[in-house]
Amino acid sequence: MRRALFILFGVLAVGAAVFAGSFYLSRQVCVMRMANPADDLDWLRQEFHLNDAEMARIRRLHEGYMPQCAEMCARIAAKKLEVERGLTGATNVSPVAEQGLVEVAELRARCQGQMLQHFVEVSQAMPPEQGRRYLAEMQRLTLGFHEQIEQSMSDHAGHEHQH
Repeated sequence: MRRALFILFGVLAVGAAVFAGSFYLSRQVCVMRMANPADDLDWLRQEFHLNDAEMARIRRLHEGYMPQCAEMCARIAAKKLEVERGLTGATNVSPVAEQGLVEVAELRARCQGQMLQHFVEVSQAMPPEQGRRYLAEMQRLTLGFHEQIEQSMSDHAGHEHQH
């Protein structure tokens, strides 16, 4: 009986030590992450195994691109708001609303073009193989954004729409 009690307390002590160690380690990781929340490019360094010089070039490109990106996002948001206001309470889509939709689409297309150009520049700041892999993934994400919707609505997916 005494031996079983000793084993039980030993198991409980080891369990408590593992729990405390895990808690402490996870807390340290969170503190480290919170200390540098603005490093939104850290995933790039890890995924593509980039060195400090490569990351410095990419950071400069990223920082140069962000104001351009923010401006484009603001323009798209303003145009969408304009279209939404034109549709509020409407019983049909007016020619003004249709033109607004065309303008939103044009802004989005311009935005995609700017993003792709930025991704090309970033890929060129990487080692060649890593750059090709990065660019292929960014192109897939940028161009494939609506792909699922388009495929689900196309005749090729087995959905036929009556026009």
